[in-house]
Amino acid sequence: MRRAVFLDRDGVINRAVIKNGKSYPPGSLAEFEILPGVREAIAALREAGFLVIVATNQPDVGAGRQRVEVVEAMHAWLLEELAVDDIRVCYHVDADRCQCRKPLPGMLIQAAIDLDLNLAQSWCVGDAARDIEAGRAAGVGTLVQYVEGAPALLRKHDYWIAPTLAAITELLARTAAL
Repeated sequence: MRRAVFLDRDGVINRAVIKNGKSYPPGSLAEFEILPGVREAIAALREAGFLVIVATNQPDVGAGRQRVEVVEAMHAWLLEELAVDDIRVCYHVDADRCQCRKPLPGMLIQAAIDLDLNLAQSWCVGDAARDIEAGRAAGVGTLVQYVEGAPALLRKHDYWIAPTLAAITELLARTAAL
């Protein structure tokens, strides 16, 4: 069985778009801005032997505010340019009550089945509580909440808080040495 790092998309890989003080996913490929250090972090994760899997909720498609073709173009770019191994996406809204929408673990569990993953040896990185909850519910071994600008890498309950993706790869290197 293989190990993976599940990365949330908006706010972890790419910059969210701020409109009227609220965070939104990019509306077009032109707005799809990769955050600093992401390319290097993904390369380091792959070098460490992890599959890199994007796991993202994209409810704007289900709500009719975004076209699926636009989201798929962004994902094709991620597969080609950042060499992520797989992308899992939920297009549902909360009212659909699907099992794939984070914080439920369905998206991560299905990836584990499809890709022969050892979830206990895998990581889940997200910028929101629902990312951490999905990883926890799926039995992912290491949970990291990415909080841009946090003062330092720190342990909180059963997960880590990391201020940068570089800190996450540093954490990976430290824990791999244990």
